Amino acid sequence: MAVKDKYASALSLGEQLGVQNGRVEEQNGILRVWGTVQYGHEKDQLWDAIKAVGGSHPTDIVADIQIANPDVYAVHTVTKGESLSKIAKHYYDDMMKYKQIFEANRDQLKNPDLIEVGQVLRIPNP
Repeated sequence: MAVKDKYASALSLGEQLGVQNGRVEEQNGILRVWGTVQYGHEKDQLWDAIKAVGGSHPTDIVADIQIANPDVYAVHTVTKGESLSKIAKHYYDDMMKYKQIFEANRDQLKNPDLIEVGQVLRIPNP
């Protein structure tokens, strides 16, 4: 099996995320990938996909993934039934970090318990 085939799911995720300036080369059993994502959360998603295939320290892939907007971890559009604590759980695996999201969005949020469907929130770096 070619290394590129082995990491097909991670490469597919990169396409879904809209990686810019992406390049993929396979040479001597090593897959080399380059590209730029918008936010740190997307970079983390790609690394999680790579590690899901190659283990925690894969030796058959080298990835240079840059972040276009390093000041923001992610941008999140609120959907029905969400709260800041649920959003914090999703991005940080810690519901209590809702305060960080609230503080980063004070320009549009007056109360952490009052968010609206469709609001676009900045998720700060963990």
